[in-house]
Amino acid sequence: MNFTVQQLQAEKITADAVVVLVPQSEESFWDGSAELKKLAEAAGPLLTSGDFTGARDTSAVAYTSWKKLPRIILVGYGETGQVSLEKLRRAGALAIQRAAGLKCKTLAVVQPTIAGFTPAELAQAISEGLALGVYSYDKHISQKPNGGSPSPDKVTLLGLDADQVKGMKVGVATGKAVSDGVILARDLANAPSNEIDPQTLAARAKELSSVGIKVTVLSKAQIQKLGMGGLLAVSQGGPMPPSFIIMEWHGGARGEQPIVFVGKGVTFDSGGISIKPGAGMADMKLDMGGAAAVIGAIQSIATLKLKRNVIGLVAATENMPSGTAFKPGDVIKHLNGKTSEIDNTDAEGRLILADALTYADRYKPQAVIDLATLTGACLVALGNVASGLMGNNPELNNRIRQAGDRTYDRVVELPLWEEYEELIKSDVADVKNSGGRGAGTITAALFLKTFIGNYPWAHIDIAGTGMTSRPSGYINKGGTGAGVRLLVDLVQNWSNL
Repeated sequence: MNFTVQQLQAEKITADAVVVLVPQSEESFWDGSAELKKLAEAAGPLLTSGDFTGARDTSAVAYTSWKKLPRIILVGYGETGQVSLEKLRRAGALAIQRAAGLKCKTLAVVQPTIAGFTPAELAQAISEGLALGVYSYDKHISQKPNGGSPSPDKVTLLGLDADQVKGMKVGVATGKAVSDGVILARDLANAPSNEIDPQTLAARAKELSSVGIKVTVLSKAQIQKLGMGGLLAVSQGGPMPPSFIIMEWHGGARGEQPIVFVGKGVTFDSGGISIKPGAGMADMKLDMGGAAAVIGAIQSIATLKLKRNVIGLVAATENMPSGTAFKPGDVIKHLNGKTSEIDNTDAEGRLILADALTYADRYKPQAVIDLATLTGACLVALGNVASGLMGNNPELNNRIRQAGDRTYDRVVELPLWEEYEELIKSDVADVKNSGGRGAGTITAALFLKTFIGNYPWAHIDIAGTGMTSRPSGYINKGGTGAGVRLLVDLVQNWSNL
């Protein structure tokens, strides 16, 4: 989707439709400028009918006699006193969805002025909603439903004055870069596992060199030499060799300690010997949502040229059952020399993250944050609304929570109390990889804590948010790209720990 920004001049708009984002029950809104009054006059019958009030998540279409601008789409964002950037994202998504339904190819969107928000903030939120609101993964569908309803590929955001336009250009550029990262993450997660496997995921990551990211991929032989026993064990049930992907963005000062993101990259999870039920197993192509989020986020960070050093690490493998697969009762030695007893081969993500978290220590990081579709228990606890957050540093957790609130990529903190450690004690190894059903999200995080170095660390469980069967607003069905916007915002607002 191509974005441009210009000042609103009603008679010069050429588009299949113009969107006006409207507050609820505020007639004075249309008096904000002479140009808005012209649009109000064109949409007069609809506005005077009372059928459209500006209530949030509502829209209506008025048809004009203007050849260059045949439609005006009104989209409500609710009471101005209760408005948030999230409501504007959702308004942007509704606008683009309504325009797509009308088969519009070009669209203009009038950005409102709202007290408490800068033009850049408003433009970023609206452009994110526009860019993400019509996402679909349909590359393998030869005949699109209903002929493939086209969505606008050219969008112009319109400001009411020159100062507003200046700020909007910054916000749109940011929103576009962030949205592109989310879309990349969605595409990677939604792709079938015969398209995205550990090797092709690494190949896609290498494409990030085009935005200035240094990408190194460790082969199976290198992984063996390092002693990444968790990654090797999970991969041994299938013929596909694992990959360990290292992505480096050097945007900060030379010598500055980096922020490290770690992503779980299980490109298909059968459960291994502890095999999953057949119903729903196809969704396990999405079990690399954490890896997808890390790749998408680091692309956005590089595109925005953020002045921080950021490292992305992805441990990538399949988890398959076979005569060579690792088994319940096995004991595995990890990169840091610690051992884990395998209680359940379907608790595989933590095994590969253990090696990646150990590897992260060599960067002497300011902080390490891992993302993973790790536990069904997190989905049970929080549904698709929020991700689970656990960690060893209250300040880091607080920053992540604030970034989640700003982006609406929200998190809920869970405790890592020592009493839960009893559930993953092993009689034959340093730790056991599963503590059973109770407190499963917490015990998984405590397992990871065994393998971290001397650095601030946070674990984000995106099992519920990383995939969904119920689309809503700008969140699509399937892989959602959860975590991308949160991580980018975190780096944008970072101050050294």
